[in-house]
Amino acid sequence: MPDPHDADPIRASLAEIAALLAPAHPDVAEEVLRAHDSPHDYVSAFADRLDERGIDEPVDDLAWIALVDALAAHGLLAEFDWKEDPQEIRAQLRKLESRPSVDPWVLFEADATTLPTDEFLHACGRHYREIGVALAVLDIDSDCYPVVGLRAARADELTALAARAGFSAYSLGTDPGRP
Repeated sequence: MPDPHDADPIRASLAEIAALLAPAHPDVAEEVLRAHDSPHDYVSAFADRLDERGIDEPVDDLAWIALVDALAAHGLLAEFDWKEDPQEIRAQLRKLESRPSVDPWVLFEADATTLPTDEFLHACGRHYREIGVALAVLDIDSDCYPVVGLRAARADELTALAARAGFSAYSLGTDPGRP
């Protein structure tokens, strides 16, 4: 008998995003799908983690929040405040499991460290692109930037999958006019 979840395009997109961003961590997809399929169970199981976000009951974007939190728990996402220090951004990006093997920081000019957070992140995105890596934001409608790294060739795929699931993801450094 076919699984009724197989016909759910949002669920399928969430599973694809988790596989794209965490190929070596199938438990990321499990958490995301649990949040999608059984939101009350997910909220109960991850109450401590969700409490930090002020979530104590299911919300519309729970599966997206679950993705952000699961990726962060595995060192695959760094979350930056809207007024984050550039040195802190660099330090957290260096810790990402998905970081490139080539260090793009040598490409930065010294005055880049005085940029506001959004401009600095876009500069990071441009420099990462030069070495074949994309930095993307998984937008959670907050004043922070949950940032992931992935192969630049797959960044548009992430954006399309997120849109298909009803969420927003965008690449940093590709269009200065974007959020």
